[in-house]
Amino acid sequence: MPKTEPSARPRFDPCVTMPSLQRLRTAVKAGDWPATESFIASLPDEDDRAFAASLAAGIKGAEKFLERVVGERPGEPLPRALLAERYIHIGWDIRSDARAQYVSGDQFRQFHAWLRRAEHLLIELCAEHPAYALAWRARLISARGLELGQSETRRRYDRLVEHHPHHFNGQQQLLQKLCPKWGGGWELAHGFARECAAEAPPGSLVGVLVAEAHLEHWLDLESGADERYLRDPAVRDELVAAAAASVWHPDFHHGFHAIGAHGAFAATLSLGGHYAEAAPHFRELGNNASESPWNYLGDKEAAFIKHRTTALAKG
Repeated sequence: MPKTEPSARPRFDPCVTMPSLQRLRTAVKAGDWPATESFIASLPDEDDRAFAASLAAGIKGAEKFLERVVGERPGEPLPRALLAERYIHIGWDIRSDARAQYVSGDQFRQFHAWLRRAEHLLIELCAEHPAYALAWRARLISARGLELGQSETRRRYDRLVEHHPHHFNGQQQLLQKLCPKWGGGWELAHGFARECAAEAPPGSLVGVLVAEAHLEHWLDLESGADERYLRDPAVRDELVAAAAASVWHPDFHHGFHAIGAHGAFAATLSLGGHYAEAAPHFRELGNNASESPWNYLGDKEAAFIKHRTTALAKG
């Protein structure tokens, strides 16, 4: 990522900010299984594979291609994992990201039907391949959507980290479930984020969970209280320490999650008025951005530009 003073409009398309991903998008759109499989197999770690699976799942119509491949290769895990991820993505698009009170009964019925289709694939896949990270990660998302409860979600998470400790995206999924909006509480959410960050190796992505927990907490507060919360020097200091141990550490892996990681720190620090601490993250990002966290702030492009401009001017 560029380390220069940014000035242009932010770029949110991951295939633009990380051009190697265009190969995957092209392969899925073309229905080219060998190229799809080769790309995902070439990735260095499970977090990058999770990112790639999510990208593939977001491609409209990909279910037709993946259903064909599952039929042709019924014993292989990757086609089923990607198809299940696609079914989950379709269901979540129908549900939308709105709070439950704003989602209609018909939306919920369709949402749950797609998640159950995904679950059918994933239960079989996990039984056959109990260490398969993509499957367990997807089951964390479906557990949340089907409201299977804290105990079942935690069971699935434990199975994932039994084989893949410090799985960042799996931890992100459980963190969501631990937030009040999904039946958890702030003590649980912050405690989990801090525990994961403390146990992670230096340079791990996992420190970003601390920022994500604070951002979720901020979103849940009333106007005025939210600003006071993030302005707290203790919150600032915790964010700075988490960034130092993760994205600023010499061992940090600049994989597909790096843009979102810097974005989480940049947004949370800026919202708290900690511009001197936010500015280096914006300089690291340049004009690159990710949907999250900026889509939490209304118009994602306007929010990114506003906070970047202020942070660079004041910080």
